[in-house]
Amino acid sequence: MNRTLPPYASPVLAVAALTALTACQEQDDAAAPPAGPVTVAGVEVTKDQALYDTLPDEIKKSGTVRVATDVPYPPFEMYVKEGSAQLTGLDYDLGQAIGAKLGVRFAFSPQKFDGIVPAIQAGRFEAAMSAITDTEERRQVVDFVDYSQSGSGILVADGNPEKIATLHDLCGKKVAVQAATNQLDLLKAQQRTCAPRGIDIKTFPKDSDAQLALRSGQVAAQVLTKPAAGWVAKTADEGAAFDVVDDPAAPGGYNASPNGIAVSKRLPALTGAVQKALQQLIDDGTVTKIFDKYGVASIAMKEATKNAAAG
Repeated sequence: MNRTLPPYASPVLAVAALTALTACQEQDDAAAPPAGPVTVAGVEVTKDQALYDTLPDEIKKSGTVRVATDVPYPPFEMYVKEGSAQLTGLDYDLGQAIGAKLGVRFAFSPQKFDGIVPAIQAGRFEAAMSAITDTEERRQVVDFVDYSQSGSGILVADGNPEKIATLHDLCGKKVAVQAATNQLDLLKAQQRTCAPRGIDIKTFPKDSDAQLALRSGQVAAQVLTKPAAGWVAKTADEGAAFDVVDDPAAPGGYNASPNGIAVSKRLPALTGAVQKALQQLIDDGTVTKIFDKYGVASIAMKEATKNAAAG
């Protein structure tokens, strides 16, 4: 159940969409650190002058990359606490690390998800970080620097008492899933390969309801997005309630697709600089530490590709 947004929009539609945004959605992330060294996930990230030199002049002049995001969507985008405007989450931390590496400020601003691409087209933002799936349609209007690959994951009780290791191990078992999701479609497809045992699929209106069923032993597992599974396992009862199944054949999850940082097509130099900065953070282990902080190290890409390696 990856996030979706319109693949592209005409300039006229972009402006029309922007007029509907409220003032509160236009609030910038005032708590973001200024340009300079920052500490993210226990790692101090410092400026690479050579990368800074490749940035577009307008970014050097402002010292800021304006980044659109849709909050909340844990573990990628969250508020530090309810009622607070201060942001946290995987995308936010990664953005601060990339900004520090480039020597500029990544200033996040909450937007409605379906207004993110139109806002970039209209020039209100240079980039977006919001767990956006990199697709061919979206590449018509923005470029992507890909940083994660995520699909569906399996959540089990702490200690994995049923010894579930792969999707096939769900055959013959009761499995919880949220109704009307890609994960339900995945289970139905898998069910056909489980004959004659099948899978006893139990649908619930919300992921949290499915987790209650898993807690109480009504089901052997829950299928949900891999990032959500990792975050729930990391945080529920301080990590003592659930585990995530890590199938070596599907490290990012089943039917995984790439997520990317969307960058305005009018700023190709920014795309290149972000890609190189991200690769440095992958190579020195910073990205692994950021992803591990949110319980989703397995979805991190080992190479910072552009447009899902299509170009």
